[in-house]
Amino acid sequence: MEENKYLSLLFEKYQTKDKVASELINLEAILNLPKATELYISDIHAEYKAFNHIIRTGAGNIREKIDEIFPDEADQDMDQLAMLIAYPTDMLARKPLSLDEANRWSAKTIHRLLKLLRHIGAKYSRSKVRKAIDEDFRYFTEELLLSVDADQVEKNDYYQQIIQRLIELDLDEKLIRSLCITIQQLTVDHLHVVGDVFDRGAGADKVMDRLIQFHNVDFQWGNHDVLWMGAYAGNLASLATLLRIAVKYDYLYELESAYGLNLRALFQFSEEYYKESEQFSPSAREQDDLHGLDNHKRLSKVHQALAIIQFKLEGQIISRRPEFDMDSRNILTMIDYDKQTISLNGQHYPLTDTCFQTISPDDPNRLTDAEGHVMQTILASLQKSEKFQRHMKFLVEKGSAYLVYNRHLLYHGCIPLTESGEFLSMAMPDGRYSGRALLDQFDAYIRQGIRHIDIKDDYATDLMWYAWAGKCSPLFGRASMTTFERYFIKDKKTHKEIGNAYFTLRDNRDTMIKILSEFGLTDEQSVVINGHTPVKVGSGESPIKADGKLMVIDGGMSKAYQKTTGIAGYSLLNDSYGFKIVTHAPFTSIEEILAKGRGNETLANFLAEKPQRRLIKDTTIGDQLRASIADLNQLMDYMP
Repeated sequence: MEENKYLSLLFEKYQTKDKVASELINLEAILNLPKATELYISDIHAEYKAFNHIIRTGAGNIREKIDEIFPDEADQDMDQLAMLIAYPTDMLARKPLSLDEANRWSAKTIHRLLKLLRHIGAKYSRSKVRKAIDEDFRYFTEELLLSVDADQVEKNDYYQQIIQRLIELDLDEKLIRSLCITIQQLTVDHLHVVGDVFDRGAGADKVMDRLIQFHNVDFQWGNHDVLWMGAYAGNLASLATLLRIAVKYDYLYELESAYGLNLRALFQFSEEYYKESEQFSPSAREQDDLHGLDNHKRLSKVHQALAIIQFKLEGQIISRRPEFDMDSRNILTMIDYDKQTISLNGQHYPLTDTCFQTISPDDPNRLTDAEGHVMQTILASLQKSEKFQRHMKFLVEKGSAYLVYNRHLLYHGCIPLTESGEFLSMAMPDGRYSGRALLDQFDAYIRQGIRHIDIKDDYATDLMWYAWAGKCSPLFGRASMTTFERYFIKDKKTHKEIGNAYFTLRDNRDTMIKILSEFGLTDEQSVVINGHTPVKVGSGESPIKADGKLMVIDGGMSKAYQKTTGIAGYSLLNDSYGFKIVTHAPFTSIEEILAKGRGNETLANFLAEKPQRRLIKDTTIGDQLRASIADLNQLMDYMP
């Protein structure tokens, strides 16, 4: 044992055979508990209120659990109970006003919450349930849980006395809040975010703070996430792009406030060089009346400035990285500035609403001194932002380009394929990569880029931008991003972004089996969970594809997509019996939901018949526990 440092460390923790045996019994028993419930969500796009509602309600799972334990109760009462668990502070403000009624309501509510907590906690170890309970109420809650269904008169009196005394001491509301939070936590044990927290909405910082607080979470990077990570790593093209998107969707001021960005130079530069343009007016938002028309005019100038800076910086990357094979997207070099036309794919198109006054036709991708100053000023404030640093650290620690978990494969964008269904390869500094190896390379370079934010214009940092818009990027999955065309060319044929063959071939079961096999997954129940492309429900598209081997859970949480999708997003629940697809209606407000008394989601079982129940021993955590059991058995053999 002295020669094995790991066993020596284990011996320090478990110094007797009895202690080792106790831990072995505990771990072996846990293997036979039902697997915990996982929630998969993607493409949040900074819609904090809608996202927070999904987390609070367990994507409708809490309401389903209530139906299981209270099948004979009135629907309206159970709706109110579900809303109490999701929004305890708001709902407690609505309880009866008279003292006697309020006390009776508290006693009945505590009893219901305890029964529900006992039901939800039944598939966890007692230790795990105990850790989830608020420490201030742990003793009372554990005692009440043991007595909630007691048949003995003596035990019932004991149970009622505890509740009555808590009410007399005015601790009932605190206990109710504590029970609600514990139920929320145990209803969803593990959260998977399948990419794209950022862009299009104003609440990215709030979403990130909520994710950091969540008890068990992982993250598969989306192209919008890596755009923000690239900006933090010092990629100015990524920074200009995320700022342009913020202006386009009218949340630049919220972004400035959330992260303490220094945008003064940007506004001064825009006022000096650009004129108002309707084409670059921000998208309308509900609070636009707070900012006023003059502010929209001002932002239209900022919008133009950022668009031109973005195109210049993208052109610089394309020029210094010929291996990216993106010469056809070096847009500013393809313009006839005298005729105001552009040549794309052998055709000439007139340009409208142009704002090229800071572009030198002889060197179109060169930033002016003023533009360079603007970008360096903003970058410095971004990299110094404590909140931004914390959020990027979380994305690196909890995130990855893909995840194999519980025999399933999670990724945001795609696995790039050729038209014939082979894995599409990409040239990188030390060779060509495709399939799983390609995603591993992107993962490694993204981590390298964000580890060295002082190093700019290196391959790793440039690849982070390529992940946003490159044709072989597994996070993007299109031949090109036609931002320039949508601004300046009226012919909408040029606006179309052609998707990788993956998005056609993914409907084929054999294709998805091939992809799963590439990642070592051959279990018949293994599936791919994918985000990135909104499911057009209004047109009859289904999120379940390839005969059940693929589930696409981007249903359009972003309001920008909801006219196309017809809904407000999908999420996915997976418990010990399998998957449930959750469909979300557009989120209005907490006030409206509380007034209505129920959530805005509907759940549907993935399979008509429940498969054999999965236990923890069938999961990734089970694999880890078995490894620990093997180590403990080895330790036991060494001990006298």
